[in-house]
Amino acid sequence: MIKDIPEISLQRLPVYLNYLKSLPEGDKYISSGAIAAALGMGEVLVRKDLAYTNSSGRPKVGYVRAQLIAAIEDYLGCNQKKNAVLVGVGGLGSALLAYGGFSKYGIEIVEAFDSDSKKVGTSVAGKPVRADEDLCDGVAGCGAVLAILAVPASSAQAVCDSLVQAGIKGILNFAPVQLKAPESVVVRNIDVAASLAILASLL
Repeated sequence: MIKDIPEISLQRLPVYLNYLKSLPEGDKYISSGAIAAALGMGEVLVRKDLAYTNSSGRPKVGYVRAQLIAAIEDYLGCNQKKNAVLVGVGGLGSALLAYGGFSKYGIEIVEAFDSDSKKVGTSVAGKPVRADEDLCDGVAGCGAVLAILAVPASSAQAVCDSLVQAGIKGILNFAPVQLKAPESVVVRNIDVAASLAILASLL
């Protein structure tokens, strides 16, 4: 089960996947050593991470690249379509709606919600923008299980509560505040400013 994998290993699987997909189509085999060298990781670490996907390489040959890609995609659920909604259609929210990279992981943002009446009824990147008060009905109607939160910190917890009530199971939170949610709901907090500050401190 995917929950049995350490989170740090789980975070590396998309990195491996992106690298493998970037290789020329003619590269049929790839070794754990080659992956490790390309990504600046240890070979043993790479082999251990890939073992969670039940992938197995051949001695002196390596992994069949296409099979390894399929195994990682299957493990990450890339082939299982998951609908998501976005709340907060500001600068960041609009950029996320226009980003096309979610689809390669089987995720589609199907609707967006905002409290600004000037934005309600419009569309951004082809996604309809609805009023915040329609959140519960909207989530139920589109069958979303994931949500992206791009709202101010002052309103983030209230929106989180509404998303939980609507049946959302996973929340990606860009608001600079720690959200409280039931254990059954997975919340991942991403503070861009704090991450940049940490990066700056390392210079």
